[in-house]
Amino acid sequence: MALAFAGTGMAHAKDAVAEPVPAPTPSNDELPKDQPVSDTVIELAGWVVATKDTQGYPFAIMDKAAAQILVFDGKGKLRGAAPGLFGSAKGDHVAPGITGIALSAIPGRDRTTPAGRFIGGYGPSSDAGEVLWVDYDSAISLHPIPPGSKTEKRAERLATPTPDDNRISHGCINVSPTFYEAVIQPTFKKGGVFYVLPDKDSLEKTFPEFAASRTGKQAEGGEGERHASK
Repeated sequence: MALAFAGTGMAHAKDAVAEPVPAPTPSNDELPKDQPVSDTVIELAGWVVATKDTQGYPFAIMDKAAAQILVFDGKGKLRGAAPGLFGSAKGDHVAPGITGIALSAIPGRDRTTPAGRFIGGYGPSSDAGEVLWVDYDSAISLHPIPPGSKTEKRAERLATPTPDDNRISHGCINVSPTFYEAVIQPTFKKGGVFYVLPDKDSLEKTFPEFAASRTGKQAEGGEGERHASK
């Protein structure tokens, strides 16, 4: 997987020019061969590092449309990348009142994975011991494929080369057990920041500061073109 992300030591968002960093080791790269990573993900990773948005904590960027999860350490080095499973319903918000009901009782239309910037970490749950909460208030966690999910073929869905069948969960985010143990657990043992790209909402609404930096860079580029044409 060939990736380029912003390096460390940049002080301003406008300087977040992508620089090559080492790709994850083969054992930590579970994305399908030749599957691209979007420019938005690359730019967001650069912005996070350039602005020190996580204050040195590790972070993950989750692209629901591509069903990808990219994990970085506190300095912005790519630790691993893998496919993920997300909420079966497309949407960027959690429906009111569903966090306290049984999973089986959640209507299909409300099985969404919310978008946004979340500060998460390990904490207790009522039915699964300690879990990695992406957003505790919305009861959204990041965990390996549940053992009892064979009828839903979650492992097979992760293994397919396209993201078309990766919307299956009740809202939580699933990864393979190997990726969870090798990358997720050691990276987020003290917590971290999670950026979930939207299905429907705009980037301006979901990540306003990041979107503003992109607009500013585009405006600077446009101004330069006008000067050159005079």
